Amino acid sequence: MSVLVADESAERAAAPEPRGPDALERARLRVTGRPMPIDRARAWLVTAVIGIIGGIVRFQNLGFPDDKGTPVFDEKHYVPQAWEWLRNGGFENNAGYRLTVHPPLGKSLISVGEWLFGYNGWGWRFTAALAGALMIVLVVRIARRLTRSTLLGAIAGVLLIADGMSHLQSRMGMLDIFLAFFVLAAFGCVLVDRDQVRSRLATALSEGWVAESRFGPRLGVRWWRLGAGVMLGLACGVKWSGLYWIAAFGLLTVLFDATARRAAGVRSPWLGSLVRDTLPGIAALVVVAMGVYLATWWGWFGGETSLDRYLVPADGPGVFSAVKAAFGSLLSYHESVLTFHSELVTKPGEAHPWESKPWTWPMGLRPMLYYYEGSTTGCGELTCVSATMLIGTPALWWLALPMIAFSAWRMFARLDWRYAAVMVGYMAGLLPWFINIDRQMYYFYATPMAPFLVLGITLALGHVLGSSRAGPERRGTGLLAVALYIGLVVANFIWLWPILNGDSITEARWQAELWLPSWR
Repeated sequence: MSVLVADESAERAAAPEPRGPDALERARLRVTGRPMPIDRARAWLVTAVIGIIGGIVRFQNLGFPDDKGTPVFDEKHYVPQAWEWLRNGGFENNAGYRLTVHPPLGKSLISVGEWLFGYNGWGWRFTAALAGALMIVLVVRIARRLTRSTLLGAIAGVLLIADGMSHLQSRMGMLDIFLAFFVLAAFGCVLVDRDQVRSRLATALSEGWVAESRFGPRLGVRWWRLGAGVMLGLACGVKWSGLYWIAAFGLLTVLFDATARRAAGVRSPWLGSLVRDTLPGIAALVVVAMGVYLATWWGWFGGETSLDRYLVPADGPGVFSAVKAAFGSLLSYHESVLTFHSELVTKPGEAHPWESKPWTWPMGLRPMLYYYEGSTTGCGELTCVSATMLIGTPALWWLALPMIAFSAWRMFARLDWRYAAVMVGYMAGLLPWFINIDRQMYYFYATPMAPFLVLGITLALGHVLGSSRAGPERRGTGLLAVALYIGLVVANFIWLWPILNGDSITEARWQAELWLPSWR
């Protein structure tokens, strides 16, 4: 079984006209790249097993900790809002609170757990844990598609299970894990769309009509690209930062389409991509996404007492006037939310004790303390500590800068599209936050970066592992190195387990968990 896809070099020049069946097959392979592994049944079994293990890890003792029966940290914002959304049947109306500053979808998802289990820890966190477990399944399938290796897909799943950031965010009634889930699902759709486009172009090449136009053939309805638009719309329905990935994945699909047309021998691949793909791409990734985003406000539109629902009055009778007033009110509401976020800056001398800036996120240099109780029992001493701290597993996150550097080399020196795709997803979660560094920012904003970090490291591990065609000594050495690294990550995760889950530990163990001065 081949571990890595090696088709990037074949895209550097336009394809010659194929001659004969062998040449035709070679040309088709140049367009499609290496096929997916044939072990579909085994791959789904591996995915299911890793997903179940991840679900057990994410769901265990989910209701703990709480703050004397109330939510902890920023759960105090979103959990009551979700309960209000559930009580009102789809909208929030607490105008006195005035911190309803995110779209409704994430809170409506939290409310599902509250509907199932009530207003308690399990209710607050059930859907977040479900999203976190499903992300493990997604990352297994995405890594397998990127590498054409079921083994590397499994490795990616294990690494995500052992990521402290993803673990704790999956166990909090907050919004960021839902944003990360929808962004990752959109990325998966983009990758499947890439493969489908190349398969259709390969068919056109084999049937001899790929060159009928200088722009290349029309590719029909691209359902997976539409799926990406739906997922991105849902991401924006959780947090507006989903817009960053609309722009990022839009550019990525343009790059994918143009290089696919060039590999198929289209005479004007970039112009062909502009003519054939750009407008449908805008429709799928922008128009569909915005339509889905608006649909997440259905409860707000239908509520008579929704927050700011009638901020803009109707200017006359009739349906058109009512619709105009409704959208005008929604726009005004959005303007007030935008003002809130633009003015959410750190004032001199008033910084939040756990605030961080984006240059600290790749290595997790400034984590966040979510919960702390310094007078518990159960650790074998008179006084014990129970705490939950958001920390990305250092064995993963401290490799972020080498991963970025290696990915850049693969992108530019070897034209490896896989690293480019992963870096687009990763950087869309990081770079936009440098635009306004005075804004209040926190480490949990980096939650959507975690799966892309795992994917980037997994791609690099594929090189360490080596091809299945390599000799047994090379393959064995690579397998040993990869196994040792995975063991290190898992051991690191187990070490952090008490402060990711609020277990009762001694004061000495608590201090031993705080590796860096910036963690205190």
